[in-house]
Amino acid sequence: MNTTLLDRVIEPFAECLTTSAARKIVALRADAEMQTRVDELADKANDGQLTDEERAEYDRYLAAFHFVTIMQARARRLLDQSAA
Repeated sequence: MNTTLLDRVIEPFAECLTTSAARKIVALRADAEMQTRVDELADKANDGQLTDEERAEYDRYLAAFHFVTIMQARARRLLDQSAA
């Protein structure tokens, strides 16, 4: 099995999930202010107009969202297994 660094970081968190925590993780969404900022940065990125500082900020958002997305997938898997 090819275990990535991200898998190794996330797995300990995933192993701690309860069904209650999993439901909360699945429901996580960016607040309106954060989503607006990410959308602004995404538009600028698509137009090739990000400053170096904005690129770093955007990359941090993307990394955080990637982590949350993976945790949500793990949480959904746990909830599916609990329902079976």
